Amino acid sequence: MPHHSRFLLAAIGLGLAFSVQAAKPAKSAAKPAPAPVAAADFELAHNLGPLGEERLQAMVDRFNKENAGNLKLVRLEKGDKPAGLNLIRRYDVSEVLSQPKQFIPLHEMMTKARQPLKFGELSGDLKAGVVDAKGRLVALPVLYSTPVLFYNKNAFRKAKLDPEQPPKTWFEMQGVLDKLQDAGYACPYASSWPVWVHIDNVSALSGVPATTDKGLLNFNGLPQVKHIAMMATWTKAGYFRQFGRRNEASAKFHEGECAMLTTDSREHVDFHDAKGVDLGVAPLPYHDDVYGGRQSSLADGASLWVGAGHSAAEYKQAAKFVSFLLSPEIQLEMVRKHGGLPLTAAARAATRSKLLKDDADRTLEIAYASLNGSGSKPALRVANIDPVRVVADEELETVWENKKPAKAALDTSVSRGNAVLAAKPALKKAQPF
Repeated sequence: MPHHSRFLLAAIGLGLAFSVQAAKPAKSAAKPAPAPVAAADFELAHNLGPLGEERLQAMVDRFNKENAGNLKLVRLEKGDKPAGLNLIRRYDVSEVLSQPKQFIPLHEMMTKARQPLKFGELSGDLKAGVVDAKGRLVALPVLYSTPVLFYNKNAFRKAKLDPEQPPKTWFEMQGVLDKLQDAGYACPYASSWPVWVHIDNVSALSGVPATTDKGLLNFNGLPQVKHIAMMATWTKAGYFRQFGRRNEASAKFHEGECAMLTTDSREHVDFHDAKGVDLGVAPLPYHDDVYGGRQSSLADGASLWVGAGHSAAEYKQAAKFVSFLLSPEIQLEMVRKHGGLPLTAAARAATRSKLLKDDADRTLEIAYASLNGSGSKPALRVANIDPVRVVADEELETVWENKKPAKAALDTSVSRGNAVLAAKPALKKAQPF
């Protein structure tokens, strides 16, 4: 789809006016004023689902109304040339990182548009994959979140469990799942985004990151093997059900079919009308037998990237939109309607003062406590590298289907994934500039 400016051209007729008196020199008629130039549509491309698109369109409409803007929402399909602004989800970021010439750093665009921002105010736990070596923002982490445990308090009551005492460790969780199953739940527990939750974040919580500082995969150690082996026994026992590689399990929780769910904290906004669900939220469980105890979870999500090759006028409008997104009022809307974590300390304070201890506020408290100020490390995540994530998903599914033991599946996943990275080293980049 074309992303260059579209301007209307006015044809101007020229003529000479002559005097009726031959002796007098001819005079040119006054030129008409140039026709006004129509502002070009500036595009924000995205690959969100229908509900996300509807919410984003409402925000774009508000921006246009309040700023006399002409930002236009369009779809971003795989292989398309980037638009002026591009909202890109976690699983698609590796495409951005492998083609840096098609993007420009956010901080550069903001400076040239004379709308510099104090990016240092951005929360440190929300900078994963969007800062360069000097700590400057190359993209805006618009909809970041961290995995948490959602549970149905009604299911806990039915199983005669304390609805205010969710499990803190995976060991405690097994006993809870057994009672939920006895209470009649065919799906005691499910998980969306399995690689993000059970590889990246379980590794981080255990203090053994899934990737090395040199960008190699490293998630086949003892803590990860023990965790996936535990999940395999839960699958055989009927405690754990896996429905897909993305957020398919979230729909099962929404319908009241599953009693517990691990997924992004952002999804609390999707469970407001969940069938028969009294929503509870808790930190992602951890293994209490690893050295050092529970470490920090990771933050990630959709981020806003600036396409290269656009005009100064277009970038000026893009900078206005970025400033619009960072205002405390809009940050509050982002929490309420999209579930993202507020980006700055000011936005967090404004958000907390207005949420009045509702479920959104509780989810934010859990998310912040889980991140503990350091959710941006390591920058390279298995879930962000699409071809590597596919490999990890395939191998995890062999465990769920009882075709491979956990150790063999993780060894193969690391070996296959590192081969992909060796063939395409650009995928190992944590940021493109």
